[in-house]
Amino acid sequence: MDAGFLRRTSAEQDNRFSNKQKKLLKQLKFAECLEKKVDMSKVNLEVIKPWITKRVTEILGFEDDAVIEFIFNQLEVKNPDSKMMQINLTGFLNGKNAREFMGELWPLLLSAQENIAGIPSAFLELKKEEIKQRQIEQEKLASLKKQDEDKDKRDKEEKESSREKREPSRSPRRRKSRSPSP
Repeated sequence: MDAGFLRRTSAEQDNRFSNKQKKLLKQLKFAECLEKKVDMSKVNLEVIKPWITKRVTEILGFEDDAVIEFIFNQLEVKNPDSKMMQINLTGFLNGKNAREFMGELWPLLLSAQENIAGIPSAFLELKKEEIKQRQIEQEKLASLKKQDEDKDKRDKEEKESSREKREPSRSPRRRKSRSPSP
């Protein structure tokens, strides 16, 4: 062979330039629920955004708008790729937290997709419980208020009755008058 012959390879053939994401897809652990696809057109994302914000803040220990917006942007696609999303979040949340977060988020999205309103059934159940608790508290407050009113009424009646007992009657007394005798 000629010494001037240079053999070239394309980027796909050279393993130094292999697709890092394919490698990560094989290496990382993913929750089973991430296998299912989500149609985001059926999901009410506005309802899930507060949960995402709260959860990311809990994981990081502070509110990071960049990470939160990054997640929102990835969910605005019609059919987001759950595994790629986990890989992308690993840099921000670390591997374990990203896996846990996606393991919690994806079932919510799947549930929301099944629901007519696009709201996860877990959120609906929480709201029902919250409403029940609020009703119970309102009933307790009404009961306490009624008890206080009854007590105030009894105290007022007792005060009036004790006042009547203590005060002598104000009926006019007959005084014997000494009139000069005739």
